[in-house]
Amino acid sequence: MSASLRGIGYMCTGVLFLALGDAVSKWLGEVHSPLEIVFFRNVVAVPLIAMLAYFGGGLRTLGTRRPGVHLLRGLIYTGTMGFFVLGLTLLPLAEATAIAFVAPLFVTLLSVPLLGERIAPPVMAASLVGFVGVLIVVRPGGDAFNAGALSMVAAAVCYALTMITARRYGGREHFWALVFYIALVPALLTAATLPWVWVTPHPWHWLGFLASGVFGVGAAGFITLAFRYAPAAIAAPFDYTALLWAVLLGWWFWGELPDVWVLVGSVLIISSGLAIAYHDRRTSLSRRPT
Repeated sequence: MSASLRGIGYMCTGVLFLALGDAVSKWLGEVHSPLEIVFFRNVVAVPLIAMLAYFGGGLRTLGTRRPGVHLLRGLIYTGTMGFFVLGLTLLPLAEATAIAFVAPLFVTLLSVPLLGERIAPPVMAASLVGFVGVLIVVRPGGDAFNAGALSMVAAAVCYALTMITARRYGGREHFWALVFYIALVPALLTAATLPWVWVTPHPWHWLGFLASGVFGVGAAGFITLAFRYAPAAIAAPFDYTALLWAVLLGWWFWGELPDVWVLVGSVLIISSGLAIAYHDRRTSLSRRPT
């Protein structure tokens, strides 16, 4: 098997794990607060990440000279997870996933004021197409425009800010430090809210919390492996297989089927993302020395 095919396989597996984790979080959200779900998901993730770091270079990889950066990223990512889980509880799984796909577009747009990057005209045009797709999915003024849609958009903005901080500081910090503290900070923050949101889990819910954390760490691991084996331009488009899993899981567990507008908007969002990835690949190839 070629390295690229192996990378694609890892990417698809990682995305499946993400979809399963989202489905479990949606199920837990029928009883538990998003803050409680975020707490347990990260409490499970923190020791797993520490173990992976230990075998992947030693615990020294968790050391940092920039605790303030990790605190900031953790605060932002707490917002990402909180808004995302809230959106999952209020929206059909496929619709929530479709809106979440707008996050890379926010990364592109926010990189201009925050990183000083320039956006090429084709990328700007593709971004606008993606936002049109989001508007079609959420339909402002219609029944689909509700707190769930707004929560998913807020989650996408927070996620974009998390990725931008990773782009800015990722080269100066070890990978495992970036991953570890982005789980530790939300665990600590949401722990402080438990006295006000706590609902004693049913025995099955304990398994759900465990599964949610394991799926999250597994997804991060497989997606990391995907980018090690396959070029980003080849692996990244398979992130959109998440919509297929979201449709299947939503139909299987909740009898949800996306309407035609969600599908049309999803096509526009995915097309814009693929167009941006294609443009970035062509740009990187044209800059490569011969």
